[in-house]
Amino acid sequence: MKIRSFIGNNLLPIAVVLMGLGFWIGFGVSGGWWMAWIPMLISVLMIVAYIMVGPMLQIQGRIEAGDMEGAKKLLDKVKYPNLLYKPIRSSYYMLRANLSTMDDNLDKAEEDLKKGLAAGMPEKEYEGTAYLQLGSIAYKKGNMKEAMEHLRKALKIGLPDKDNEATAYLQLSAITMQRRDFKSAKLYFNKAKACKPKNEQVVGQINEMSKYMARIPG
Repeated sequence: MKIRSFIGNNLLPIAVVLMGLGFWIGFGVSGGWWMAWIPMLISVLMIVAYIMVGPMLQIQGRIEAGDMEGAKKLLDKVKYPNLLYKPIRSSYYMLRANLSTMDDNLDKAEEDLKKGLAAGMPEKEYEGTAYLQLGSIAYKKGNMKEAMEHLRKALKIGLPDKDNEATAYLQLSAITMQRRDFKSAKLYFNKAKACKPKNEQVVGQINEMSKYMARIPG
């Protein structure tokens, strides 16, 4: 694990060393060019990987380990995200959006989510999650029309699990309740309950909202 982390954090310097080694073997060893191509090829592949993938694997590892500051520092090292391989680029923007959301920087999170969607998501569930996040951001900003559009799109595309699905329905229920469309509010709320979410926060939101639903006539 430490070796992989070292290689990942020093991909470019290692590539330069390997390229230098290739030239040294080629020029310094008699008949060495037939061996020199090996470290030179590895060097070229590492440089391509550095440009197209960047430190994304290490960033994901830092996030899973709870090291958010380390993840942010690695994200800041990506100076030219447009050079990243498209699926990697979308993951980069999604991760940056998540960190911005945690810092309550909603404008930055929204901007990065849109960039991630423009880059193209590797799977439909990730696309659905991005629209769910955009809907949540619009809801927090008070833009209910946009929030509803994004949330409906998230559900239509598909979400990765029932917890996310329930979250989308709960937010739609809250929006329609504010509009005094009580019939739709109850419909979305019942769909949220039908998801049978496991996440404690989502379950708590359902329990809290059920108190208001009980007061709605009809």
